[in-house]
Amino acid sequence: MSVIVWIVEGTWPACVDAARTRTADDADLVLLHVTDLPSTAHGAYAGLLGRGRPDRDPGARLAHLTATATEELLAAATERLGRPCTTRARTGRIEHEVIAAAEHADLLILARDGDRTRLGPKSLGRATRFVIDHAPCPVLLLWPQPAPSIATIPPPPPLHHP
Repeated sequence: MSVIVWIVEGTWPACVDAARTRTADDADLVLLHVTDLPSTAHGAYAGLLGRGRPDRDPGARLAHLTATATEELLAAATERLGRPCTTRARTGRIEHEVIAAAEHADLLILARDGDRTRLGPKSLGRATRFVIDHAPCPVLLLWPQPAPSIATIPPPPPLHHP
């Protein structure tokens, strides 16, 4: 079984714990982290400050910092998992990179990243919603902490009678 575990700052421990406890010991686990920040910084610098010197482009420094942070995050996730896995760091449009990584997977594990105080669609961020809507494999969607009470579901809209 091939399992992609989407590692995102703030929610990754729940995903790693789910992979450890809900998959077979012989599952092929891939811890995936995706970032798009460096290209954004390069673009902003080129677009807004286009006449600046290339040696002052913050994108290069940000790319280095992002790569270092990604390596540290994936190392922490690997340690928490406590069993063999593969790590992948991808750069690009986050939701598209996750979908591409899951193309041949048997399962994709990810966590809610929006409003965690109530049940409902706002508990999903934009990229997470896209991934859930377009995933080419089954998805295990987790709450990164205990789920809110069902009392947090808003009441239905009032019925309008003509």
